Amino acid sequence: MKVAVWDDGGLIGVETALWVRDHGHEVELLSAPHGLDSYTREEITEVLRGCSVVIDLLCRPSPAIGALTEEQGFVIDEEALVGSWVRSTRKLLQAETAAGVTYHVALSMTGVDRAASTGVFRALKARESVIQRSATPHLVLRSTQMFESVEDIATAGTEDWIVWVPPVDVRPVALKDVAMLLAHTAVSRPRTGVREIAGPERIRLDAFVRAGLAANAEYRRVFTDVHSPFFGTCLGPSDLLPDANAFIAETTYREWFAGRPSPGIDS
Repeated sequence: MKVAVWDDGGLIGVETALWVRDHGHEVELLSAPHGLDSYTREEITEVLRGCSVVIDLLCRPSPAIGALTEEQGFVIDEEALVGSWVRSTRKLLQAETAAGVTYHVALSMTGVDRAASTGVFRALKARESVIQRSATPHLVLRSTQMFESVEDIATAGTEDWIVWVPPVDVRPVALKDVAMLLAHTAVSRPRTGVREIAGPERIRLDAFVRAGLAANAEYRRVFTDVHSPFFGTCLGPSDLLPDANAFIAETTYREWFAGRPSPGIDS
């Protein structure tokens, strides 16, 4: 079986493709750093011919979805973001149908069902709605914040060299564990629905970001503010927590950090 992995150039695409290959399947890693707006549906269809499954990692919350300003900090153009992600997703699904793809696996974020009215969650919800209306069997995997996302979260919360983070609870997870579950889902019997993955430990988001930056000898200070938005969304205390049926990965933050290459050392 051949699996296509569409990503935006981040680490998750490479890791997922490696796990698909480790399952004994052919994999093609396709990168679209600026989304699929620059591709025609026919071009995408041609690329996907011969593929049975698509893993869609294109809509990742990161500083690239907004702009840092001196007056307001991180600002998202919600209309533009929703429009871009919906167009890309719809175009990809249409191309999959034309190419004969039989299963669509998409990565999303935990909290979409609770904080879907503003910011990145509004765009993620709109994208999920397009997928869920598709006739193609599909599985949406909602992930909690990944250990590797600390820098992106901090950048999006930075204003005047201070990182403002809301004191909401999270269960961060290792990117490797998310990639492993994505690959396993893609090569298993197709099922339609939503699944979640989370890490084994519960911690406040501000403490998670503070620990991550300190470990990297970061110069920015992290301040806690209940009103600070998370990628354009004001959150409740438990909005980012998974439901009771989530798959709980095993890798702890301490284990993940201990396994990282030392700064300046080639891995």
